Amino acid sequence: ADLFDDYIRSRETSATIEKLKNHLKRHLHEFVRQFDLDLIIIENAMAIPMNVPLGLALTELIAETDLPTIGHHHDFAWERSRFSVGAADDYLRAAFPATLHSIIHAVINSFGQRQLALRTGASSIIVPNVMDFEAPSPVADDYVSDLRDRLGIRPDEYFLLQPTRVVPRKRIERAVELAKRLEMPCTLVISHGSGDEGTEYHHFLEEYIESMGVRTVFASDIFDGVRGRTTDGQKIYSLADAHYPADLVTYPSSIEGFGNAFLEAVYYRKPIVMSCYDIYKVDIRPKGFEVIEFEDYITEDTVRRTRSLLTNPDQVEKMVTHNYEVASHHYSYRNLEILLDALVSLSLGTF
Repeated sequence: ADLFDDYIRSRETSATIEKLKNHLKRHLHEFVRQFDLDLIIIENAMAIPMNVPLGLALTELIAETDLPTIGHHHDFAWERSRFSVGAADDYLRAAFPATLHSIIHAVINSFGQRQLALRTGASSIIVPNVMDFEAPSPVADDYVSDLRDRLGIRPDEYFLLQPTRVVPRKRIERAVELAKRLEMPCTLVISHGSGDEGTEYHHFLEEYIESMGVRTVFASDIFDGVRGRTTDGQKIYSLADAHYPADLVTYPSSIEGFGNAFLEAVYYRKPIVMSCYDIYKVDIRPKGFEVIEFEDYITEDTVRRTRSLLTNPDQVEKMVTHNYEVASHHYSYRNLEILLDALVSLSLGTF
């Protein structure tokens, strides 16, 4: 409890961390022996300290076995303000990430690559997020035919989708402002909840939405990773389903590690209004995507271009087709296959 909210941690916390680390390490060693592993791939568990004992246990496992390891890092502790003050610096230096010689590091953007090198001296390979862009884009089936009705969106309304968690860096208030200034019948649908970052921003957003008079649906109760049913038999829609009936995706984030929501909007062939966060500017925009961009705030030009796009289906089709083609060249499974081949070869010494 006092790892990241104070400069001093208690002896009890240290003892608890040690006990949990040893417990996890025992089971990890047993798992490696049981399945005779030649290589492990660690997804973010040695980058952001959401589970400190696990990160420490993995570090010691690798040190004690010299097992070839690929550390795929999405978010680092230094990228999140909630980890900037705390009494866990020794843990962070040891394991987040560890820099043992048998670990090959992979990051999702060029900022992470540079910061990792500056802070730890470790080199890395950029492995961005990908989707199956080599296949035809998916189309809606009958399961989603009632989704607009379920969300209370009238046939004459535009469906604006905000496919992110409700956390401050997503700047959802910008999407609310856009919906207000469009002066067109529309509903903003927010697909996720707050997750593990508290509810303060959610409460702020509810008050802001009320003051702006924008019809907004917090819909995390009917969306999940996969389709299903509630206990009373109501449909649960997948996050993919949220895109099919949407007319536009809003993505006004100030910070992103890469941009899953961006890539998903391209995959499901939806036009995007988005802010130019740093990773987008450096790693994604140069690829040649066509989106409606804004910097720190919604401008009149942003509103005008969005309004024009919503009323011009031919323009939308041209834009989303172009974006799908660009993504197929840079963010397809084939690209990932090439990078994974290199990573595995480096890890096993067969490159």
